[in-house]
Amino acid sequence: MLVLEEVSAAYDGVQVLHEVSLYLEHGEIVCVIGANGAGKTTILRTISGMLVPITGRIWFENARIDRLPPHMIARLGIAHVPEGRRIFDQLTVEENLRMGAFLLQSPRQVKEAFDQVYQIFPILAQRRNQRAGTLSGGEQQMLAIARGLMSNPKLLLLDEPSLGLAPKVIDMLFEVILTLNGLGKTILLVEQNASRALEIAHRAYVLEVGRITLSGPAKELQENEHVRRAYLGM
Repeated sequence: MLVLEEVSAAYDGVQVLHEVSLYLEHGEIVCVIGANGAGKTTILRTISGMLVPITGRIWFENARIDRLPPHMIARLGIAHVPEGRRIFDQLTVEENLRMGAFLLQSPRQVKEAFDQVYQIFPILAQRRNQRAGTLSGGEQQMLAIARGLMSNPKLLLLDEPSLGLAPKVIDMLFEVILTLNGLGKTILLVEQNASRALEIAHRAYVLEVGRITLSGPAKELQENEHVRRAYLGM
């Protein structure tokens, strides 16, 4: 579904990614783990078109996308749920969700999208008329993911979804990610919580100082001595 070929990226002339190559198959959960500042968020920003790579190529379903603007990449079926939630605090839950449905062509499609996200996140149905800024941190993260789902994407990019959340909320969040995958969503997950990410992923990549240093089945990386010492606290 998605292929990055030797992608390098920079901010203001400072290179952050160095010839990163990775791929996702349809129906996979693939996670990228690494320390803060390793370049994980930059990978997602480059895929979604918010950052243009300085070298390399990105392919999505056999179409090259690394020179397309973000709105065209979104139309191809990629939804980016950014770090920090980035919800519209002053809008209601339902208004936030409608912002995620701008690609849908008909009222019927919008209704179907609402029905799906309210089934996955029943708490949002209860809070639909509540101002988003008054939600708890966990509810705001659910809203951010639900807003990304409103366009019915083929690929969901999740950037640090567990950041700042309580352990019980993190448990629920990772169950939701598994549910979404069970519904057919392909997911690229960037996480500092390496232990939890490796538990649910099919495959994983380790990013260190902008370079992929390890990759393989998630279960194998869970047993890797370097990963256990550096990221799992073992």
